[in-house]
Amino acid sequence: MLTNRLHGHLLFNFLAKDAKNLQDVLEAGKGYIIPGITAADHDVEAAVQKIHQFKKMIDIVSVGLGGNGNIDNWKKALEIAVRSEAGHVNQPFETASFAMGFIAGQQKESQWVNALVAPSGKVGTVRLASGKEVNTEWLVEMIKELGIPSIKLMPVNGLMHLEELIHLTQVAAKKGIRAIEPAGGISKDNIKEIVNGVKNTGIELFIPHIFGSTIHPTTKETIPEEVATILEKASE
Repeated sequence: MLTNRLHGHLLFNFLAKDAKNLQDVLEAGKGYIIPGITAADHDVEAAVQKIHQFKKMIDIVSVGLGGNGNIDNWKKALEIAVRSEAGHVNQPFETASFAMGFIAGQQKESQWVNALVAPSGKVGTVRLASGKEVNTEWLVEMIKELGIPSIKLMPVNGLMHLEELIHLTQVAAKKGIRAIEPAGGISKDNIKEIVNGVKNTGIELFIPHIFGSTIHPTTKETIPEEVATILEKASE
């Protein structure tokens, strides 16, 4: 994973529409960026070709599920990641371990895989794709045993689930999970509070996924000025 991190532990995941948009986003993000595409918005071949273009400018690209974290896209996201050697792939908790094993069997280089769970509305539990609520400590221990490096929490809905996010990050850091990746409703208006909430947890990597609030409604490009503002707010 990229070693150039804001305050030693912060990276930001923004989507990029094309190579020019990526160039602008990388410049605005001052190197603290993992660019991404979503499986939902591409067919496999187009996604692979786009990632190959992106990797001429940066070593790692994130393949998201898309469709507001639609877990039905897990297989498509995995195929894109393997064929393009993207470097980072989003998966629901239920398929994350399989994805890691599949990648290991297909290519020499490993890829960063996260395990997606959802907030339950209660500190101390999270919700799986099945709808079942499980204890946060149990979940983190399971993910650690499976060797999955990162947990994605979505949708955090801005600040609505901040206490749950902080608790998950604390538990993850204590048990040796390398990263937490929140997504959903994160913007320049709440990034400072989110970042400040986890800054003393000891987590190695904190990677907010910030999409909707930074994407132009007409062009569908990520707006570089919004990226710069978010980094500025996170640095305060």
